[in-house]
Amino acid sequence: MFLLNIIQLILLILLGLATLYIFIFSIASLFYKQKTYNDNGNMKSIAVLVPGYKEDEVIVEVAKLALEQKYPKNLFDVVIIADSFKAETLATLKTFPIKLIEVSFEKSTKSKALNKAMETLKRDYEIAVVLDADNVMAPDFLQKINAAFEYDFIAVQGHRTAKNTNNSWAILDAISEEINNNIFRKGHRVLGLSSAIIGSGMAFRYQYFKSLMATVTAIGGFDKEIELKMLKEGRKIVYLNDAVVYDEKIQKAEVFGNQRRRWLSAQFHYFRKDILNATKDLITKGNVDYFDKAIQFIQPPRILLLGAVILFSVAFLIINYFLENQIIYSKLWIALMITCVLSFVFSVPISFYNSKTLGALASLPKGMFTMLLSLLKIKGANKTFIHTQHTSNSNDIKTK
Repeated sequence: MFLLNIIQLILLILLGLATLYIFIFSIASLFYKQKTYNDNGNMKSIAVLVPGYKEDEVIVEVAKLALEQKYPKNLFDVVIIADSFKAETLATLKTFPIKLIEVSFEKSTKSKALNKAMETLKRDYEIAVVLDADNVMAPDFLQKINAAFEYDFIAVQGHRTAKNTNNSWAILDAISEEINNNIFRKGHRVLGLSSAIIGSGMAFRYQYFKSLMATVTAIGGFDKEIELKMLKEGRKIVYLNDAVVYDEKIQKAEVFGNQRRRWLSAQFHYFRKDILNATKDLITKGNVDYFDKAIQFIQPPRILLLGAVILFSVAFLIINYFLENQIIYSKLWIALMITCVLSFVFSVPISFYNSKTLGALASLPKGMFTMLLSLLKIKGANKTFIHTQHTSNSNDIKTK
């Protein structure tokens, strides 16, 4: 019985700390109010950087839509960075009023493509916007970004949301995106911390971004590397919930697994790399943002946390009942399970409380298992370029 209670106590502490972290920020997200920024008539020049690797299926349509911004045409350039595109795709892109930069690397990475593009571009832009090759900006996206940079910000993360919810995996991926938006962006901003950046739908002061990217060594997770560097410098990252970018959500379980494996590997890599420095900066400089980010990287994936809390709670409630163990442990497991579930209830947007989501929940156990397998296979994933193939069969999006 003593050993059983020790095991319970260790699990309660580990799962409890992880749950408490997301619970605090999910509660805080409920109080988020988007500030209104005014551009004061100052329209800045913007480079919309779109790196893509073998994205022939989606890039032509994405390039067309990117040109439809409600922003002065002479003040923004859509820059397609084409890595390993087909000749016919390149020929079509060359007919558009965009800047097309063809690149080729022995080992392709997003950071290499971005750096090559900024080396090539001659115009002295004021803002850099970074998109994925499947991203579609809402028509007023650049207006919102421009207005935010009238204030003393160095980096801004837009609201990345689902372009498609055409199957169960896409719905679960869309929900996951919004949970992260609420916890790591809205909730963090409410409590005075920086928003997390995602890797796309983000904007920076151009010269700062160019110099920052020149220092990047990451193969995967370049956004994690630059985020840590910005926070270590004491920079603040702002979130714009009303600056919307539509992102294609996954279609298959294997894509879900590969994508998460890449993310998890990058997070563990940067946790190990920065946790000691972040702790030192917290103690000596009071840099809460930097420390919070390092801690954030060791948080278990939300879907795995939910599965683990429910599984262990039910298991130990049954064990404690039949062994007539101390009731305090059962009460703690019930409290933990309620807190964890409430964290998700608070952070899932009300628009997802519908029959389609209910149907998608049938895929949740498989998603949890896939995440567990991804966790077991993360070794070295951040040192390998893992490409997520995008398709053109997404639902129509409403950007007006």
